[in-house]
Order: sequence, then structure tokens, then C-alpha cells
Amino acid sequence: MGKEFVKKITRMEEDFAQWYTDVVTKAELIDYSSVRGSMIIRPYGFAIWEKIKNELDQRIKETGHENVYMPLFIPESLLQKEKDHIEGFAPEVAWVTHGGEEQLTERLCVRPTSEVLFGEHYKNIIHSYRDLPKLYNQWANVVRWEKTTRPFLRTLEFLWQEGHTCHETIEDADKETVQMLQVYGEVCEKILAIPVIKGKKTEKEKFAGAKYTYTIESLMHDGKALQSGTSHNLGDGFAKAFGIQFSDRQGNLQYVQQTSWGFTTRIIGAMIMVHGDDRGLVVPPNAAPTQVMIVPIAQHKEGVLDFAYTLKEQLSRIARVGIDASDKKPGWKFNEYEMKGIPVRLEAGPRDIDQKQVVLVRRDTGEKQTVSLDQLEEQLKQMLEDIQQALFKKAADHLDENTHKAFQYDAFKQYTENTKTGFIQAMWCGDRACEDKIKEDTGATSRCIPFEQEHIGEECVCCGKKAKELVYWAKAY
Repeated sequence: MGKEFVKKITRMEEDFAQWYTDVVTKAELIDYSSVRGSMIIRPYGFAIWEKIKNELDQRIKETGHENVYMPLFIPESLLQKEKDHIEGFAPEVAWVTHGGEEQLTERLCVRPTSEVLFGEHYKNIIHSYRDLPKLYNQWANVVRWEKTTRPFLRTLEFLWQEGHTCHETIEDADKETVQMLQVYGEVCEKILAIPVIKGKKTEKEKFAGAKYTYTIESLMHDGKALQSGTSHNLGDGFAKAFGIQFSDRQGNLQYVQQTSWGFTTRIIGAMIMVHGDDRGLVVPPNAAPTQVMIVPIAQHKEGVLDFAYTLKEQLSRIARVGIDASDKKPGWKFNEYEMKGIPVRLEAGPRDIDQKQVVLVRRDTGEKQTVSLDQLEEQLKQMLEDIQQALFKKAADHLDENTHKAFQYDAFKQYTENTKTGFIQAMWCGDRACEDKIKEDTGATSRCIPFEQEHIGEECVCCGKKAKELVYWAKAY
């Protein structure tokens, strides 16, 4: 039965898209709903999201932000107030036209994001510099009517947090924008073991209505990039549209400087595609709802289950521990928890009880280790740390190995023709026409202008004119 379970996963190198679909369903992260492009997040998938959410929420609060909640619906007239913003979201907006049997006098938008709602609220509560800064965040669902969907990566409805802040000065808003991007980077690297590239989006790729957008970009196993979190400096554009003004320290009226920033359930998709393998999901210990799964061996024999439950109670002091005492065969259980990516499996049977030991099995490498009970807590803690570090190193090595420098346009195009394109570093003149041509010719888009600039040439890779900056390009989800 166990072998049949494993065979149902398509091999990654055979069909990566199908492999991904197999993993999210077989590992019981999601189920499909009756609405196209919408997913049911099952308990295990939601437990992973809660772990990520809790880690991020703690950091958001530590940086002085408060959680609030905004309405689900936005009146059309309110959405129209910021021209660039509504134009950017218009193709993805879902509209409510009826309430019960009655047609509404004004259409309501199901929020694709909440800048305008926060703008309206901030106008009512900000009057003086003493009211600033306003550091708000909300955990919510949003709707974007996507044409092509894939679980976690792109769905009609998804879960996220969206921070919205108001500041006295441009400098304060700049600091906030950078700070929150760093928080996102820390969650990706320290919790999810996903290395990221930090940088600024081009004008073409920035958030609709923003002054500028910062991003963290990660690289998936198949060589495609994924935008993993964004932080936007909105300047005073929304403040002017909504009339958010305050009396400054000299008594003059000023517009606030705003930021917004978001991190979504798509990061679970990133975790799957960065760490997963042909046996299924691999969850980094710091993100795992269950870090250790105890599987009793020959549990029908006297004392085995009692021993397993004693171990669970003991180890729960240092880790998140589960136990499978069901009557399924051990082989089935092994495959089940490999599929779900549980970092460590602990096996304990009659022989182990006699010899005062257990067997620990690493999910990432499959390595087995026999550990005496008097060293178990210490060895288990070390193993979880080793797995976390090993997953990050493996992902970082993959990122390094699949980041290429292109000095000529022919070389750039050759990289994009590879099965695994990866990131391409190339100089750019800053002209939108070159950015458009690169996308049209190769399918690669500008992912970010990295903060850590490396001057690798004098000429734009596309047009040959004087280069302005280094850009990371890639095919992306």
C-alpha cells in the first residue's frame, strides 16, 4: 500500500506542474472547491499558514504595529479616487451588483487590497503630527479575478496581511518601507529556509499608485522566480486623493506620507517548490506545525504505546510532537509523513524499549540515527537545527548555481531557452522599451533592481546604450 501511495506523485523532472498539484493534494494541504480558481485550505495547510502567520505577526507587533480589520466591500466611488490604483486593479476586480433581490444603486468592489479603505479611515482620525505615526496591519482575505490559477500561487481568493502606515516625513516612510521588507526577508530565510534577493521593482512592475516598490524574490526548483513579499512607499498620492492632512509642528497643514506592504499564502507555494522532492513535501522545522512524528512499532505489544506516549510528553518540552497510534501499518505511516514533509520521524518498538533507545529519521536526507534515551532531547534539538540549516544551504546553493551573468543579448536569450532559466543578472539602461522587448523576446521579466549593485558592464544588455543599473531578470510565477 505504501509504494502505491508514493507512485501517485509525478516526478519533479518529468512534469513539475503536475508534481506540484500532486503534492498539494496528496499531502492534504488543499482541496478544490466548486468555484474555479478557489481552494479549500485543509487543516494541515492551514496549520502551516498559522505557523508562518504567528511568526510574522509577532515581528509586526515588535516593530510597533497594531492589528485592525477593514470591511470586505469598497464602494465604487471610493475606489475611483486614486486613478493609477484603480487602473492597475481594474481587470482583477470582482463586483457585487445585487443585495438580495435588489440591484444596488452603487456597485461594491470585493477588496483586492485595502489602500482606499485605510485612506478613508485615516482622513477621519489623523489631524495633528501628534497622531503620527499610524502603524496599522490587518490579516484578511482578498479577491482578485485571475484568469490562470494554481493553488497557493495564484487563486481568486487568498489570505494575507496588509500593513498600512502614515508618517510625518518622507524619511520616516522610507525607513518603514525598508524595515518591513527586512522583516519579510527574515521570515523567509529564518523560518522558511528560503534565500531571497532584495531590491526595488522597476516603474513598470511597481504597485499601482506607489511611489516605489521594494520586493523579495526567491527561486523555485524549476528555475522560475517567485515574488515572495512586497513593501510599497506610497508617498503622498493616496493622502492627496483622500485628503489625509495634519497640522505639522509649525502649525502648517501637510499631507501624510504612506506605506503599504503585504505577505500572502503564496509563500506556502514557494516553500513547496523550493524544498519539496519526489517523495512529497519537505517542511523546514521552524515552519512545521509538527516537527517530530512518533510512529510506534508493533504497537499491539505490551508497553509500546505507553512508551510512545511517555516520549511524546517528554519531547513536547523541546519540540512540536505528534503521535500516530492508528491501526495502519508502519510502512503506510512512514510514507504518509514523508509525503507531508514532517522534519523528523521517531520510531520506537519493543527492541528499542529493551535497549533504552529510539530511531530518528530525517525527512530531508532519509538518514537514520539510533539515539539512546539519555541523549534524546539533546540529539533531537541538534537534528532539527541541522535540518533547518541544511535546507537553507541547499536552497542557497541552488540559487547560486542558477544565477547567471549575461553581457550580450544573445547570451541572455540562450539562458532563457534553458529548461531551468534561473535568475539572469544583466545591465539595463532604464528604458521601458528595453524591458518590454526583453519580455516579448524571451518571456523573462525584471524581478528587481538589487540593493547590492554589482557593476558587470557599461552597456544595456538589450540596446547597447549606456547602462544605468544591474537588474535580476527571470521567468516567473
